[in-house]
Amino acid sequence: MGLWLRRVFRAAAFLLLLAFWAGAANLTGALIVDNPAAAQVEGKPPGSTLGSTSDSDLWRTLRRGFQGNVSLTDKQKGVAIQSEGDNWRAVRNGPLSVYGGWLMLAVIVVLAVFFAVRGRIRVEAGLSGRTVERFNPLERFTHWLTASSFIVLALTGLNVLYGKYVLMPIIGQGTFAALTYWGKLTHNYIAFAFMIGIAMMLVLWVRDNLPSRDDVTWIAKGGGMFVKGVHPPARKFNFGQKVIFWIVILGGLSITYSGLSLMFFFDVKAFSGAFALLNLLGFDLPTQLTALQESQLTQLWHAILALIMTAVIIGHIYIGTLGMEGAFDAMSTGQVDENWAREHHSLWVAEVELEPQSAAQQRGGDE
Repeated sequence: MGLWLRRVFRAAAFLLLLAFWAGAANLTGALIVDNPAAAQVEGKPPGSTLGSTSDSDLWRTLRRGFQGNVSLTDKQKGVAIQSEGDNWRAVRNGPLSVYGGWLMLAVIVVLAVFFAVRGRIRVEAGLSGRTVERFNPLERFTHWLTASSFIVLALTGLNVLYGKYVLMPIIGQGTFAALTYWGKLTHNYIAFAFMIGIAMMLVLWVRDNLPSRDDVTWIAKGGGMFVKGVHPPARKFNFGQKVIFWIVILGGLSITYSGLSLMFFFDVKAFSGAFALLNLLGFDLPTQLTALQESQLTQLWHAILALIMTAVIIGHIYIGTLGMEGAFDAMSTGQVDENWAREHHSLWVAEVELEPQSAAQQRGGDE
């Protein structure tokens, strides 16, 4: 009897334990189904499924520049990923750098070929030994202030664009980093000297660089650059010099404004206003740009202008030094040979010669 009771007790205890285990299992399942929060362990959705969203949807939304809510003044902080940065990088390191490099190389090659074929443009009548003042000290100071500051800006700017690929393999990362850092500071401060220079140029020379009928003759004869013995009449500045002047002035003003926008991109909005004006002409451009978008567009525009102006100034330097005899004297001493002046600026020489006569006649009349 005692043995039988013990067996029954053991069987009952086993069944009770089995029932408890089954109940615990059912309770766990109920928690998983009825309490989704309890199932979100390690970030997994209920039922071990992706739910109504997927990782690709999440990242696609972020890549589109999803704007979250932030209490900061700068609402741009609520954008997790600013996708325009990829577009900016693709343009800067792609077409801008590639075509800019080809432009620099093309200008050098064309000038080299031109020099090989045409040679140096000489004063055909020979130097007379007599000189005439072409530029006074103030004009020469203005030219060299603008020219020297532009050269520094061009070199430091080209280093930012190409230095990593050209200089860094030669001088090493450490030296290149220091050079680029100080070059960037120099670029920012020398820019103000360039601004002053183009302002002075505009005041001093705008009158002499307005279009005139003489420019048509100069263009028709190619400025006498390609055929010996051809000297089209010109005043103080011929058509080619006028083109360079306006490229420097208009390009300089635009590159100045874009440079200020890059330095103070929270205060100077270069593209929002420009896009608003273009929209008046029928364009459909965005006018609500963030500071970061402004800076990216402005940087590209600044670089494009800088590359074009650098290419033009390379040609200007060639003509003023190696390309033409006697041209450099105009900005070094301010005095040019009389025969040089008659061949390249005959109308200007006539005006200069008439000034003393008019002054003498006026003095005679006063007496």
